[in-house]
Amino acid sequence: MIDYYKVLGVKTNATQAEIKSAYRKLARKSHPDLNPDSEAGRQFALLSKVYHTLINPQERAYYDDQLNAQKNRSYSILDSNNPHAKRARNLAVQAKWDRLVDQVLERDRLENRERQRAVFTTVSLFLSTFFLAMMRPQLWQVFSTWGKVIVLTLFVIGVWHLANRLREYLAHYTYVPNLIQGSIMRGESLPEQPFTRFSAYTFLLVGYALSVGIGLYIGWHAQDFFADITLLFRDSVSVEQGSVFAYMWAAILIPDLIVYPPIAVLIVDTVHGITSRID
Repeated sequence: MIDYYKVLGVKTNATQAEIKSAYRKLARKSHPDLNPDSEAGRQFALLSKVYHTLINPQERAYYDDQLNAQKNRSYSILDSNNPHAKRARNLAVQAKWDRLVDQVLERDRLENRERQRAVFTTVSLFLSTFFLAMMRPQLWQVFSTWGKVIVLTLFVIGVWHLANRLREYLAHYTYVPNLIQGSIMRGESLPEQPFTRFSAYTFLLVGYALSVGIGLYIGWHAQDFFADITLLFRDSVSVEQGSVFAYMWAAILIPDLIVYPPIAVLIVDTVHGITSRID
């Protein structure tokens, strides 16, 4: 960076009168009319730039900040009060806040998407269990050998998918509580996760049990209606007329309650993932 004060031969605290006087003396010596060579022309152009910079208070303040920043690398022009530095500070602060707002919005968007994934997974698991327990379609008997192979393959993939999703949700939304005395002695802060691991397991087990129980209860009282529907899937329908306990026991043993819910979760999550990417 060129030291304008050295070019004019004045001190850094020179007054405007001193700057004008020094400029006039040097300008007469290097004026192109008196010195036609190219070097004199470049020198006169530099003198003009130096003069117009130092004679303007705002331009001089900005130049002084840059010159000081070069001499002292720990100094920042953002510490200055001249208009250029203030504008730079405002732009830097605005850019910082814009980045923070964008980060918060992006974090909220990702959190909402994760919450939707968790809701879709659990709801599809409970609803598929409920409808299977209510209708008892016994689809396994109508599948051919290749159909059963496909169903078993989807079941294995669905179990793997469901296990990974549940493990992910448990890690994201639950925590394992420590002993109260140990937490108090160590002064630990509250966890970020909203639920305990025990409450999550309880929710899954109770939700699955309620889905099966409500489905069996409704299916028992509407067995004639669902028997007509199941005629579409099998040749003969055998509706047991025994006790409620015997009916529930036979229904719980139906493989459909184990095989098809993971497949339903796999399909619903896949469709939801595709629509989310499209959005």
